[in-house]
Amino acid sequence: MKTVKRKLLQGNEACAEGALAAGVRFFAGYPITPSTEIAEIMAAKLPRLGGRFLQMEDEIAGMAAIIGASLAGTKSLTATSGPGFSLKQENFGYAIMTETPCVVVDVQRGGPSTGLPTSPSQGDVMQARWGTHGSHPVIALSPASVRETFDLTVKAVNFSEKFRLPVVLLLDEVIGHMREAIELPDYDEIEIIDRKKPQVPPEEYLPYKADEDGVPPMANFGDGYRFHVTGLTHDETGFPSNKPDVSAQLIKRLNDKIEKHKDEIIITEGYQLEDAEVVIFCYGCVARSAKRAVKEARESGKKVGLLRTATIWPFPAQVLQKSVKDAKYVLVPEMNEGQLLEEVERAIGCKLKVEGLNKINGELITPSEILEKIGEVI
Repeated sequence: MKTVKRKLLQGNEACAEGALAAGVRFFAGYPITPSTEIAEIMAAKLPRLGGRFLQMEDEIAGMAAIIGASLAGTKSLTATSGPGFSLKQENFGYAIMTETPCVVVDVQRGGPSTGLPTSPSQGDVMQARWGTHGSHPVIALSPASVRETFDLTVKAVNFSEKFRLPVVLLLDEVIGHMREAIELPDYDEIEIIDRKKPQVPPEEYLPYKADEDGVPPMANFGDGYRFHVTGLTHDETGFPSNKPDVSAQLIKRLNDKIEKHKDEIIITEGYQLEDAEVVIFCYGCVARSAKRAVKEARESGKKVGLLRTATIWPFPAQVLQKSVKDAKYVLVPEMNEGQLLEEVERAIGCKLKVEGLNKINGELITPSEILEKIGEVI
């Protein structure tokens, strides 16, 4: 008889457990509320699994260290919050350009600057998309429960390895610090994806020559494959090039390798959408309040539905369009000043009314607040 691993876990604990299950064996970072538990757990458990933990001198070094470890062949992860995420952005861009797999966990808190260190927020959504400069791809995932935190951490590691880029896991303080009783799968039940290795001898290896999926095979430093890594635009050899056609082809390929696989990357959940006249679109901890609001609205005869996205970037525009095709009104509750509101409007166009419900005082948006907003239109 199979033994079920049922545990009472905090979201940050589930994140660390998911990282270990996905094969992460290197963590480098700097303590910052409200993500510190992730570092503490990794510090305790990684050495037992043959891994390494480094507390770095700052957030910039933490990002640099996981890039270096990944280039050497080790699945790597760091965890931070808003101010630290800001500091990581230059090296985040370097990881995008060099196609270095790694995961950055951002347990969001109130900002800007030091802000509200112990209070929840969803203020880093646009920073996850455009925090580093240039026209670049990104994958950002946002869990709404402790179990989903485990699952999406595994997904984040797998996506980073498969598509060779840094992946952001956007928790918020509520999900990071809440506790739920969950059942964890056995490690052998979890799908694990490892980066593609070159199938040619070292003398024939072109480190940035992509396969048909747009992703180049990746050799580990130290395995006999010598190649150049640079943040400059480069050709298939990895050496810098400022030729316009080479630069354009590289940036296009970096974006296309995510754009062409959106169906695999985008994860959403629909609830009571079949006949919904009002659709709530949200993510993260706010989705919990929204689901309760939908239940209460349905009990009072109001046709309200919920579309929750676990994938923030790439933005699930096509799923949203299908979900609101018969609706009259879309509500976007966020714990910020409306960072995804314009993305929703862009996806829907001018076909129906779209409004935001925003809260920036460090408190969770409640079901009653969502219901009150809905009551203004139906």
